[in-house]
Amino acid sequence: MSTDQVSPEHQESLSSRSRTRFNKLQKRLRREAGQAIVDFSMIESGDRVMVALSGGKDSFTMLDVLISLRRNAPVDFEIIAVNLDQKQPGFPEHVLPEYLEQTGVPYQIIEQDTYSVVKRVIPEGKTTCGLCSRLRRGALYNFAEKHGMTKIALGHHRDDIVETFFLNLFHGGKTKAMPPKLLSDNRKHIVIRPLAYCREKDIQAYAELKGFPIIPCDLCGSQENLQRKMVKQMLNTWDRQYPGRLETIFRSLQNIELSQLADRELFDFRGLEALRGHSDTEQDAADRTQTQVP
Repeated sequence: MSTDQVSPEHQESLSSRSRTRFNKLQKRLRREAGQAIVDFSMIESGDRVMVALSGGKDSFTMLDVLISLRRNAPVDFEIIAVNLDQKQPGFPEHVLPEYLEQTGVPYQIIEQDTYSVVKRVIPEGKTTCGLCSRLRRGALYNFAEKHGMTKIALGHHRDDIVETFFLNLFHGGKTKAMPPKLLSDNRKHIVIRPLAYCREKDIQAYAELKGFPIIPCDLCGSQENLQRKMVKQMLNTWDRQYPGRLETIFRSLQNIELSQLADRELFDFRGLEALRGHSDTEQDAADRTQTQVP
């Protein structure tokens, strides 16, 4: 099945208006993902990009967009789709292999019973998402290292990034979000988020029009992260009441002025006396020098 078209079972049911909407969404997502890839130098010639495919709308859309972008990309790179089967009860093991066979993309299903580990460690009724995420990340990192993957692509989008910013602000006491490109803590892996500029509502609409075989994320019976849910509700309310606010918040994450914050590790406040009386140009140059992070 071509990634440029909706699935056959959806093709006939789409009205001309839906087709027009689909084409606009497809162009927008490709443009935004392509721009993010260029802005953050996410993919280079010769890269082996491991696309982490969970079975959710975000990872399906990311894979679809990357496949289409690769056709006209100025650099040559590989795409390998990887899914971690965590042995949750009821997980439909046939869905992803069947879909990936249609795309023609090389893929690998990793089988690792992290579900049993999580159920053994986390008390009944407590949120399992944190430990589950760490175990999943470890499995993906190990696979990437063993198979020579140069980039690991995750399906987080702009809304995820903004939500994470507020979660850290409200509950973590940190001005921190989710970067479009990241060097792992062990300095062995480059993680990229090609959908960093894409809105969740566009991804949701695109996934519905494409008819992706979505696998629900509640198979393990875990509780939804209440804090993230509350932040999402807050942002959705803002988006309805104040159109454009979320775009402005995201732009602010790309326009940091360290001299206007209060982190003594990242800005030399003690050294300001030496700049007294200098011109604005000299001040700006000094600011840039001071705020360089090793």
